[in-house]
Amino acid sequence: MRVALSVACFDDALFPETGRAVTVLLERLGHEVVFPPGQTCCGQIHWTSGYHREAADLARGYTRAFEGGDVVVAPSASCAAAVRAAYPRIARAARDPGLARAAEGLAVYELTEFLVDVLGVTDVGARFPHRVAYHPSCQSMRTLGIGDRPLRLLRAVQGLDLVDLPAAEECCGFGGAFAMKNADVSVAMVADKVRHIRGTGADVVCAVDDSCLAHIGGALSRLRAGVRTMHLAEILAATGPS
Repeated sequence: MRVALSVACFDDALFPETGRAVTVLLERLGHEVVFPPGQTCCGQIHWTSGYHREAADLARGYTRAFEGGDVVVAPSASCAAAVRAAYPRIARAARDPGLARAAEGLAVYELTEFLVDVLGVTDVGARFPHRVAYHPSCQSMRTLGIGDRPLRLLRAVQGLDLVDLPAAEECCGFGGAFAMKNADVSVAMVADKVRHIRGTGADVVCAVDDSCLAHIGGALSRLRAGVRTMHLAEILAATGPS
């Protein structure tokens, strides 16, 4: 299958290893991965911050970049949710039926949805001998409803010890612009999240959104907790000790 890789601008700027991991993983499973060079930000942060005209411009650019019928895979629940849930609203606000049709024509999947639902696999041939906790991001749970797909993939990884994270479904406090507009509340929320992570004894905490991991990782590093953050794709791409 030919797969178009959609890389969040957050990942492109700060976590390029995530896109590389998705490419390694999908190619190992026998699929062709292409990277449309015209892609830019999906526009989610603009939309949620009230910049609706700018969000519409970015949505038009995104749909143009990925038109053509390829399956689109995004290692970001936040971006996948923007295209599937926000783009119809952006199109209505912009009174742009062409954008609505273009967005409807895109088949955009978050990575774990694509692996489990489209490819029908949970064992991707990964090996990662570490104790791992999984943080379910708000967009993955509440907008996309990906449920236990990430956990099913993690349970199939050889050598991985998956631990339960208390209060896992509580927000980490990032929330895009929320962390900047409500810094004190955000810090209190991530402090709770980090306390629960440290209580598991995990070596690694993973998620399907690098934005959450940046927030959690910053708090962990300030505490010198000795817990790494990794995108789920990096774990699934691993084939030995790392």
